[in-house]
Amino acid sequence: MNENKKELLRVEGLKKYFNTPGGLLHAVDNVNFSINEGETLGVVGESGCGKSTMGRAILRLHEPTEGKVFFEGHNILEYDKSKMKQLRRDMQIVFQDPFASLNPRLTVSEAIAAPMLIQKMYTKKDRVELQKQVSRLMEMVGLADRLKNSYPHELDGGRRQRIGIARALSLKPKFIVCDEPVSALDVSIQAQILNLMQDLQDELGLTYMFITHNLSVVKHFSDNIVVMYLGQMVEMAPTELLFKNPVHPYTQALLSAIPIPDPDYPMNRILMKGEITSPINPEPGCRFYKRCPYAKDCCKNPNIGLKEVEPGHFVSCERIGDPELKENPNA
Repeated sequence: MNENKKELLRVEGLKKYFNTPGGLLHAVDNVNFSINEGETLGVVGESGCGKSTMGRAILRLHEPTEGKVFFEGHNILEYDKSKMKQLRRDMQIVFQDPFASLNPRLTVSEAIAAPMLIQKMYTKKDRVELQKQVSRLMEMVGLADRLKNSYPHELDGGRRQRIGIARALSLKPKFIVCDEPVSALDVSIQAQILNLMQDLQDELGLTYMFITHNLSVVKHFSDNIVVMYLGQMVEMAPTELLFKNPVHPYTQALLSAIPIPDPDYPMNRILMKGEITSPINPEPGCRFYKRCPYAKDCCKNPNIGLKEVEPGHFVSCERIGDPELKENPNA
């Protein structure tokens, strides 16, 4: 993290468990990190690792089971409903599915205006000023003004996601959780939306948590990256450092799967084998234990935590420093 920048968000010991018929599902388990103003934290990991749940727990869309979330120095998990409503102006989310996240009965104009009316930034009497602000937001995200009276089903995925971004920006937030905002879009549209979000970040000084499966995107978009596996953080580092020197075996396997557009380039892919540990009442120790080619009894230590292996680079692994880990061709 850049020490010259002011810290905007800090998460300490965040946990989110769900009761299921089979037991307690550990969706997010003891997560710790911070994000500085104007930076982007990328969050990666396979489906079901707790990325989206973590983002929603930070915003209290899911009420956390345990932990602390400090926003501008204040623990927002202690806020009552009134304070949380005020905080919604500063903390917003862009959802993965732009169609499912929009009310099909609201036009583009009504969808963008809704948060401002709910937060009483404008009233229905301020109709002229409200529509001017809607037009400004539409122009900001690249939506033609003629689409004001269109409905979501009349638009393509890229335009729908632009509505979601405009809606999030309508309250002038400081922090936005981007929950796989381009995964449901065509590749050509993905690039447009990503460029738009970067331009908006530069223009408005936004801070992002960017959740994605696409490692190429997160490399291009993020200042720092968190790698998650079954609810826990396994590695965290500045982007360049993580791609240059992945230490955790799971991170190494993820990076080895990035496709390279050269048929003659040796891929050296790491294939993960073994059973996936159940997130319901998981056993103590490393949750990657059953799939890790380097696993030993020490990996069952219940107190495994993040260790700093070099400045700003943290890894959760009991075998850090073991020469055997460096046998990996991609390490």
